[in-house]
Amino acid sequence: MPTSFSRSAQSVTALGAAALLALSACGDDSDGELDTLNIDFATYNPLSLVILEHGWLEEELEELGTDVTWIQSHGSNRANEMLRADELHVGSTAGSAALLNRSVGADVHTFYVESQPEWAALVARPDSGIEGPEDLEGASVAATLATDPFFFLARSLEEAGLSLDDVEVQALQHADGRQAMENGDVDAWMGLDPIMGDAELAGAELVHRDIDFNTFSTVNATADFLEDYPEVAQTVVNVYEQARQWAVENPDETAEILAEHAGIELDVAELVISERVNFDISPVPGDDLHTSLEPVAPFFVETGDVDSEEQVQDALDELFWPEYAEEAEATDAEGADDAAEQAEIEEDEDA
Repeated sequence: MPTSFSRSAQSVTALGAAALLALSACGDDSDGELDTLNIDFATYNPLSLVILEHGWLEEELEELGTDVTWIQSHGSNRANEMLRADELHVGSTAGSAALLNRSVGADVHTFYVESQPEWAALVARPDSGIEGPEDLEGASVAATLATDPFFFLARSLEEAGLSLDDVEVQALQHADGRQAMENGDVDAWMGLDPIMGDAELAGAELVHRDIDFNTFSTVNATADFLEDYPEVAQTVVNVYEQARQWAVENPDETAEILAEHAGIELDVAELVISERVNFDISPVPGDDLHTSLEPVAPFFVETGDVDSEEQVQDALDELFWPEYAEEAEATDAEGADDAAEQAEIEEDEDA
């Protein structure tokens, strides 16, 4: 699986981010301009791959004198770590992971909603005997901590009358969790697309699904970045909007890009894009995202990550930074109105 890509700007893996930080201080310039934007790409965020593939962000930021460094995130937890360490200005996570990051004190905000995915499910081998979360008591389950699949597990167990104390959670990154399940080292795995889609088509079973237990795919940034570099932040959102609309209109090409960058077969990517990702949503962090995040607060406390649900609620109240996405959405609407008006004029002239 590829971990870094280069165009006109430097790209590094997550492992090299710390070294980059020491050299560039996250790309900040003393004159108030941003020399280099450090932004992540992730296979669980297909729009980031679309943007990376087309080079749109480099083109737009060239006018501001800002270079782009792309750093791969292998999970929401890794993106959060890099955001907290100022190794990223902009990082991709599940909504639940963004809320947890804010709840533990990170001065990070969600400023764009990438998609509504059904990217997590409980996965098991066909011969496991596991048909749902009610069968997990005493079982070992691989899950990446502090990500949507982990909180999916917690909520599914509660719904089945169990708790995290009733299972043995093996803390593994997503790809390692799949391998552990297939090797028989764990009884089940909390999967994440596109790795999960690949496992499914290879014979694994999605034994429990619930789209409501999946929070939205979000794009997050440090408060310093959002406050100090508004032109760059707005450009990031505008380019994400360009990519979102392109993905809605070009699902086949989006699947091809996902397959290439994730190192998966095209049929897997097509499954993910056509059946388990909805790009046709409002990009503004608002009521829908808030509603999806409210139920996860008790699990932050249960796992010991946060002291109280009040602390989570305070974080939720402060998490969203909608202004840039609202501006992009308004610009899109104005453009659509202008296009419709022009079409009407041309129709009248033809008549």
